[in-house]
Amino acid sequence: MHLKPIEISQFIVKANALWAKQWFLLSAGDFNNNAFNAMTVSWGSLGEIWHKPLAQIFVRPTRFTFQFMEKHDTFTLCALPQKYRKDLEQLGATSGRDGDKIAATGLTPISSRIVAAPAYQEAELIIECRKIYWDDFEPAHFLDNSIESNYPKKDYHRIYFGEILAVSGAENYQVL
Repeated sequence: MHLKPIEISQFIVKANALWAKQWFLLSAGDFNNNAFNAMTVSWGSLGEIWHKPLAQIFVRPTRFTFQFMEKHDTFTLCALPQKYRKDLEQLGATSGRDGDKIAATGLTPISSRIVAAPAYQEAELIIECRKIYWDDFEPAHFLDNSIESNYPKKDYHRIYFGEILAVSGAENYQVL
């Protein structure tokens, strides 16, 4: 897919639809050293904090991707066209600990424009980020008791704030 760099001020997105319906492929690690992992994410946010454009993601410490998020300073979020939905389902349900799950999908990791983490040739949107903050969910702070039902194993997410450094996308993500 042919993507163009998008100035962050010109980036158009239906954020809730991307997270809830389309999902993202989160990748962390170092593409050039073939030391990376990816997982499907459907929880997150896009916005602004500390005068910086923000992508906020959540990763459980039990996920294999967690160690890559901890070790490396950058990550990418890639939105893929609907025809890759089964690949995203597989990448969300299987672990990279058990083998090369990306190779099993047929997706093609590629070098990102700025960050060390990979992007994917099939993506229609690539968001490149540098970690600037993290925190862990504190169950005592849940104000809605139903939230706890998401954590039967008590494996509460770590929250990462990523400064968006670069965005590349198809025309439907750009002001024309």
